[in-house]
Amino acid sequence: MSNPAVEPDASGTTENSVDAALRTVEHQISLFWRRGRALSQQLSREVHPDMEPAAYGLLTVIRREGPIRLTELASCIGVGKPSVSRQIAFLESIGLVSKEADPLDGRAQTIRLTPKGEEKMHQVQDARREVFRERLGEWPVEELQTLAAYMAKLNATYERDGFPKDEANRPGLNPST
Repeated sequence: MSNPAVEPDASGTTENSVDAALRTVEHQISLFWRRGRALSQQLSREVHPDMEPAAYGLLTVIRREGPIRLTELASCIGVGKPSVSRQIAFLESIGLVSKEADPLDGRAQTIRLTPKGEEKMHQVQDARREVFRERLGEWPVEELQTLAAYMAKLNATYERDGFPKDEANRPGLNPST
């Protein structure tokens, strides 16, 4: 028994070609994600040898957002408060973050980078940008802009479906940090 032929839709593509394209996209995103995780692992170890990549991610959000409450931090990255609390306790124990009374609500605490945390993140993020420059510096600017536009479109699709929004695009925030 043979499979029925797939008819092209109005755009001239077939269901099979869409499926094939989606498989290719899935493969490339998975590959990029694995490499990104490996880079995060490496960067987190540069901050502190015992640091997990999740803690490094928290430091980047804290650096970008400034003083932030634990619940807001958990919301920014889309994980539970207990997971974030454990990582913050570790970061506090190695002197990279501190907690202080929230000026808007003395019962709550905000988390901020310490001067040591700020310096470490500055060093590591400079190194991260250099990695991007080494990997992508030869690309034409137009291709970099196209890549950024497609990645932004993909992220917006996920945000529409309920994933945490990219707070770096709010006015006044620096998306490169």
